Amino acid sequence: MGIVVENVSKHFGSFKAVDQVSLEIKTGSLVALLGPSGSGKSTLLRLIAGLETPDSGKIFLTGTDATHKSVQDRNIGFVFQHYALFKHMTVRQNIAFGMEIRKMPKATVKNRVDTLLDLVQLSGMGDRYPSQLSGGQRQRIALARSLAVEPNVLLLDEPFGALDAKVRKDLRAWLRRLHDEVHVTTVFVTHDQEEAMEVADVIVVTNKGQIEQVGTPAEIYDHPATAFVMSFIGPVNVLPSSSQIFQNNGFDSAQPHVFLRPHDVVITTTPNGSTSPARISRLIHLGSEVQAELALDDGQMVIAHLSRERFGELKLEPQQQVYIKPKEARSFPLHYSI
Repeated sequence: MGIVVENVSKHFGSFKAVDQVSLEIKTGSLVALLGPSGSGKSTLLRLIAGLETPDSGKIFLTGTDATHKSVQDRNIGFVFQHYALFKHMTVRQNIAFGMEIRKMPKATVKNRVDTLLDLVQLSGMGDRYPSQLSGGQRQRIALARSLAVEPNVLLLDEPFGALDAKVRKDLRAWLRRLHDEVHVTTVFVTHDQEEAMEVADVIVVTNKGQIEQVGTPAEIYDHPATAFVMSFIGPVNVLPSSSQIFQNNGFDSAQPHVFLRPHDVVITTTPNGSTSPARISRLIHLGSEVQAELALDDGQMVIAHLSRERFGELKLEPQQQVYIKPKEARSFPLHYSI
């Protein structure tokens, strides 16, 4: 068993950062804590690391109660968003630092550093200083330094947040490959839905200090447990249940709002009895997809995503009259505030 959080709460004054949270993370898994700013994900990570102490509840690491253990006694590797490398030390010295503090034999340290430099694909750069590396290379060194002491758990707090989009995407794939090699129980915090979906085995969606849903990326996206999860994970149209698009299609909901993914909006150029008329107000080319902004006769706006092939078949143009219907839509028992 990797990490178990039992009914943990943490308050900062009157603010409930983490509110009665329970969570189990299996050994060797790669888990994303995903949520908006202020949802409690970073506080939960810091509680696991020992950088914060819970007001109530317990935290177990590899089967041992670590609630009141110091950071040093938890055998955890922690990687921050802004690298936190020692500027006056070389890459090799940065990676070796934790091992030298533990007074490990010099030969062991050297071999471990060489192995890690190869693992993070930076062999030959051991004598450089952090200022001589790119942002992506520095973050890989920060990860190597955390792995050097062979931690039971690796925690990453928005590790790619300070990097540009291209480097972020490259490092996501690299982190996934790295985890598949070392199999260290890893938890990373992110507010980027795409990042969580691409990298993690399991996603923990947080909101207002609580957990909304835990599941695989496919489960979270295809079977959202709450209105918040559906609205936060991936693009979605939130429409009143009285909208003509649902009335014409026979979709009946007692809830005030209905959620409709853009790829679940079907567009045709001729009516068929179950469709609603709409006018294309804008077309946006997104590479592999085309986004259509559609205005319904009742004033509602709907976003639809089409493959390039389907877009080519329909030959759509701005201001064109089209007809749409939902392929699949969802409503939730809890009220959703727009």
